[in-house]
Order: sequence, then C-alpha cells, then structure tokens
Amino acid sequence: MKALIPIIIIAFFITGCSPKQPQPPKVAETAVHQTIETTANIQIEEIASNLQIPWSIEKIGDIFYLSERRGNIVKVENGNIERQEVHFEKRLSSAAEAGFLGFVLAPDFSQTNEAYGYYTYEDEFGQYNRIVRLKLNENRWTEEEILLDKIPSGRVHHGGRLKIGPDGMLYATTGDALRSSIAQDVNSLGGKILRIQLDGSIPSDNPLPNSYAFSYGHRNPQGLTWVSDGTMYASEHGNQANDEINRIEKGENYGWPIIEGTEQRDGMISPLFTSGPNKTWAPSGMDYFDNKLYVAALRGNAILEFNLNTMEQKEVVNNLGRIRDILIEGDYLYFITNNADGRGNPRENDDKLYRLAISNIE
Repeated sequence: MKALIPIIIIAFFITGCSPKQPQPPKVAETAVHQTIETTANIQIEEIASNLQIPWSIEKIGDIFYLSERRGNIVKVENGNIERQEVHFEKRLSSAAEAGFLGFVLAPDFSQTNEAYGYYTYEDEFGQYNRIVRLKLNENRWTEEEILLDKIPSGRVHHGGRLKIGPDGMLYATTGDALRSSIAQDVNSLGGKILRIQLDGSIPSDNPLPNSYAFSYGHRNPQGLTWVSDGTMYASEHGNQANDEINRIEKGENYGWPIIEGTEQRDGMISPLFTSGPNKTWAPSGMDYFDNKLYVAALRGNAILEFNLNTMEQKEVVNNLGRIRDILIEGDYLYFITNNADGRGNPRENDDKLYRLAISNIE
C-alpha cells in the first residue's frame, strides 16, 4: 500500500463560464493544500479549472488552447480564461467518447490563425469523424476546409488524436468504431494511424498506394509522440485490458483483432509495453522527454512513465482522477483531467489544467 504524501497544489486560476457566453474569470487568492496519494513528492500547480471535458492541449508562447468535447476551444492567457466558440459545418455527435476531439495548431499559426481539428458528427447519412482546417477570427473559430471525411464512427472507439510530425505531415489516430474487422482492412480509414498532407492530399511516400494509412491493425489509439531521432510511438486502448504502448513503423500491422497484448504472429507487431490481461490503463495523450514516454491514463487515473532505456514503468502522478492529455514543453509537463466526461468522479471545479516541473519527476 502506498504511503500518503502531502502535495501542495497551487490554484492559480479558478474560473467558470458557460459554453456560449464566456464569463470573467474568478481568481483564487490563496493556495489550496491537499493531501493526496502519489508516487513522488511533487508540487503541482493548477493553471485553469472549470473546463468542459477538455481533450487536447496546444500551447504557443505563454498561451494555451484546449479543445473541449462539447465544441469549444478554451484560451488561457495571463491568468484569464476565454471560451471560444467553434462553428462546425456538421452537428457534433452526442455519442459516448465523441465530439470535438483532436486539435493542433498549424505550424504557421502566428501568421495564419489556422489549426486542424478532428470531430465526430451526425447527419442524415449517419455518424462519422472528419478532419478539418479551422480558422480563428475575432475569438471565433470556423471550419474552413474538410481535409478528410467519412472516418468510421460508432457508439465508441473514435480515435481522435491529431499531431504534426517532425516531417511536417499531419497524423491522426482512428478507432475501429466497434467493428474490429475494419482495423485489418487497408481500404478502411478505421483502426489506423493516418498520415496526411496539410492540404488534405495523400503523401506520395505513404506505405500503401493511394492510401492515407501509415499503420493499421489498431483498436482505439489515442496518443502520438516522437522521440528525438524521429521514431514514433502511440498509445492504444486494449479490449477490456491489454492496453498498449507501441513503436510505430511505416506500413506495419499491429494485429487487432487477431492478436492483442503479448500475443505474437508473423507479420504483426506486438507492443513494447502492455497493461496485461488483468489491468487497464485506458491510455490517451502522450509526450516524450529524456528517453521516457509520459502517458495520460484515464481508467488508470495516473500519468505513466515508460523508460525506453530500462523498459521499466511507474506512476508519476495519481489521485487526481482521469488524465486525458499531456504536453511537455521547456521545464514543465502540462496535463488535463477528464473527470467530468461521464465516467469519472468530478471534484470541485473539475476539469483542470495542471503543470509540474519535469525535474521533480526524477
């Protein structure tokens, strides 16, 4: 049994507002002291609160942009929080796990005010996911262009993570939409990691001819990151358990639904790390620092550290509930909780954006 170790959580900004009518932020004037169970004596700082199921963290300079599943982008700057409306061409789906998911700023965002988004929608033809280009104008975002549409969607398993890789391409994770066979179907967009030109076209050097697929055989991947040598890693939800951390290689098959966990088969890639058949992490967003992968765990209620040198793993932060995404920049690791997503136990002023000094993790 772990010991209870005191941690000071410094509440910087306690804010609240409705999705359509942003309200002035409320600033906490005193620190909040809590005793929580954790794996290290770490000081955690609370940057923003009263978020509405945040999904992705983006940061440029000292400004944060957070996507929320309900269809907004939250801007956090100099202690102020502003909820910016996003105008989508299609109606956001209300299915479990669905809505406005992945979000990434364009490399030239400071000049163009453009970004890329991944969202689940419903119309008269069914329910799908799409990847779009968004543009910010006077604190309102608008869907300007569809890059890729009709990505399979179902009751759950939407994938949804967007990242721009070191090669300048846009990468997207897609789920199997509870139709596991499509993960092995190279003609389907479901159960894949996709690689896309920023104009929506298929890169000429993708591994499969005339296909957006970069890798396949995935169940529900939700995290992507790259290490300094350009190697890609992804996190993936397993079936009940057997969650995975994978090294992603161009054109490879990651086995779902034929193999899972530590199972092996010729022509299929088994994971570097797995939660095993009796435990689940429900891993989501991830990032990299000093030859270690840091992964947000939803059902694991923790930030997990995977050491690529020793192949050891440990919990870095726990007892703050469901963790959805992680961003490491400079001296800090930033993360968001998802306790208000219908599967957690919301605490006062949840959900929140936190940060901790990366040097304190060791």
